Amino acid sequence: MISVFNTLTRQKEPFKPITPGQVKMYVCGPTVYNYIHIGNARSAIAFDTIRRYFEYRGYQVDYVSNFTDVDDKMIKRAKQDHTTVPAIADRFIKAFMADTAAVNIEPATAHPRASENIPEIIDFIKVLIDKGYAYESAGDVYYRARKFKHYGQLSDQRIDDLEVGASQHTTDEETDRKEDPIDFALWKAAKADEISWESPWGAGRPGWHIECSVMSTKYLGDTFDIHGGGQDLEFPHHENEIAQSEAKTGQTFAHYWLHNGFVTVGDDNEKMSKSLGNFVTVHDIIKQIDPQVLRFFMATTQYRRPIQYSQKNLDEAANNLNKLQNAYTNLTYRLNDAVTGSDNEIAKQLLTLKGNFVQAMDDDFNVQNGIAAVYELAKLANVYAAQTTVKTVTVQALVTALTDLASVFGVTFKAAPAALADADIQALIDDRQAARQAKDFAKADQIRDDLKAQGIILEDTPQGVRFRKE
Repeated sequence: MISVFNTLTRQKEPFKPITPGQVKMYVCGPTVYNYIHIGNARSAIAFDTIRRYFEYRGYQVDYVSNFTDVDDKMIKRAKQDHTTVPAIADRFIKAFMADTAAVNIEPATAHPRASENIPEIIDFIKVLIDKGYAYESAGDVYYRARKFKHYGQLSDQRIDDLEVGASQHTTDEETDRKEDPIDFALWKAAKADEISWESPWGAGRPGWHIECSVMSTKYLGDTFDIHGGGQDLEFPHHENEIAQSEAKTGQTFAHYWLHNGFVTVGDDNEKMSKSLGNFVTVHDIIKQIDPQVLRFFMATTQYRRPIQYSQKNLDEAANNLNKLQNAYTNLTYRLNDAVTGSDNEIAKQLLTLKGNFVQAMDDDFNVQNGIAAVYELAKLANVYAAQTTVKTVTVQALVTALTDLASVFGVTFKAAPAALADADIQALIDDRQAARQAKDFAKADQIRDDLKAQGIILEDTPQGVRFRKE
């Protein structure tokens, strides 16, 4: 049985879905005023990996991740670029979809935008006002945080200790309009030349926190299985989501709260910031390195752990990913000469390794132990592929297992090259073989080097010379 660490209870709990065989999961998406940075990517990759594992275990996953496409940062960026908030949103949502596709993140079941749910947001706020949980003040609407008896439970804070202005989306100038300093905005009155919508409280726009409460419950119901996001969202964002949602519905908002760890940059583990000059966007990274390496690097660190983004760690990930690719290539190559039948001993070893993988991943998605099982599978595959005779059923079982387990981490293997080279490459391979037989090793090495310069790697195996393309 899968167990998860629930931030709300601060302990691991058996995962019991509301509907057997189905998982309803909401993960907070980005504010689309810029390209996503590696912190955004870490969260998106972590929860995509979790989603993929649920799917591997046979669950149907309804996965919703939003876009915050109207807030202070959006307005500021639109003014800087002399354009509109919707234009900025369209630009960076398009970039988000391209960048996440590059690192093999599956599209969400739904990607709702805050601006597309304004009527639902207004209706949600009306209910909170009617129930006495919210009040209007000079065109703003605020939530009475102290009225919600469990406020502070998720982030493990006493309400009297909470600081004013905990959210970067809340400005100090609002304080005078609040009944209590810890109250937070549900609706913000429009300022001159700002994007706005009409409401019962005048022209304005939604607060940050209300957007996710509305979109998650709209697409997943008043109560759903998992709510995820970065650790930085525990307070105030997720705390406020719980308060709003449960005040409105009278029901538990989400059964399990999962939060991914932070990302640091460089060997000194510095926090990423523009002021330190180490702000890294996925858009820029994937121009310099293989996007799959970035994906593999982040997917193979357990989601709750901090992750250190450095060249050394990227190089290690690239090396390990290459080993898996080579194992896949070795296996698929042997399908060309495999004989009918299966190897029972290999089947037993494979079953054990798959069991080890599931045992690791069932334990709060322990990807470090999970990928260790995949590495052992790759070793088994290489040993078997090197045998003089291999059997079709066993080779295919190894290929399928390696493909399925690696896919949980977002790895997609490149197809093996054709068994025969084209005429020119084959002629050079034949020349090299002749040179080796004539003990003209200098010529043989030169042919190998010439082919390598053209992206053709020769591999001498017990079954003869084969090649692969870099």
